[in-house]
Amino acid sequence: MTNNSPRLDHVVLWVRDPVAAAVFYTEAVGLEPLGVADFTAGKVSFPSVRLNEDTILDLAPLSLAADMRMLPGAAESAGHPVNHVCLALTADGFEALRTRLEERAVPVSDFSYGSSGARGAARRSFYFRDPDGNVFEARHYE
Repeated sequence: MTNNSPRLDHVVLWVRDPVAAAVFYTEAVGLEPLGVADFTAGKVSFPSVRLNEDTILDLAPLSLAADMRMLPGAAESAGHPVNHVCLALTADGFEALRTRLEERAVPVSDFSYGSSGARGAARRSFYFRDPDGNVFEARHYE
């Protein structure tokens, strides 16, 4: 992949409590928090968490929905169900995520094997929900 290749930059997740969501994604999922202090200080509209060097998840409070005017009807996207977001991890990262989720009593699905994705067939995957009901799949290929 080159620096000019298309990439996923960010996903905006609707959440009830952005700080609580940031804590979940930091502690249970293992992502780096961004802008939480600025959000609590009222300097930014929402915090984020870093998935990797190219991609972040924005944790937008539902109260922002009324301000979503980039397209007609965009405000109605609050609570619109996306089926799931998939995180591709290393085998060690996959195991560590499942352990952190189980330690926090976050329900996880059974393992799936061989499901197709961006890099072909995954060795294993499982699903979990964040505190706001957003569904995530975790998988590893190697």
